[in-house]
Amino acid sequence: MYFPDDPKDVIYRYQDTVYRIAFTYCRNTPDAEDIAQEVFLRYMKKMPRLKSEEHLKAWLIRVTLNIAKSLATSSWSKKTVPLSEHDPIITDEHTDTDIDTYYAVMSLPEKYRSVVMLYYYEDYSIAEISQILNRTETAIQTQLQRARAMLKNKLKEEWGND
Repeated sequence: MYFPDDPKDVIYRYQDTVYRIAFTYCRNTPDAEDIAQEVFLRYMKKMPRLKSEEHLKAWLIRVTLNIAKSLATSSWSKKTVPLSEHDPIITDEHTDTDIDTYYAVMSLPEKYRSVVMLYYYEDYSIAEISQILNRTETAIQTQLQRARAMLKNKLKEEWGND
């Protein structure tokens, strides 16, 4: 069994991953921060004993997805109106292409956006994503293929017909 010595190390190692995934779902900084905080509170309460570091990361991602979905379907969130549609997590070192790609990914429907984030930004394999999202590998492959096509069309429109 894998059991990290210090919860602070887990938080430090995975805070960016958890935040990015939360942000992918809720698209605003305050909710993403709340989700990330809740994920790590649950981690500290349960201190799960897992088989490996990879299982720990998958556990954190699964909890993040569950909390984000719960927030999205809550009656409170259905009655609120966001101040801005997107609250980018972009810094000065990003190029215009990075920013265009980010907005294109964020404009995808949730089921495609989450697959793209896990595959390209978190470097998970299709098999790992299918386990995390409880979908078949075929479904993940199809969603990735459709997401790529949508992104290609969105970026073509943005950049012109190069």
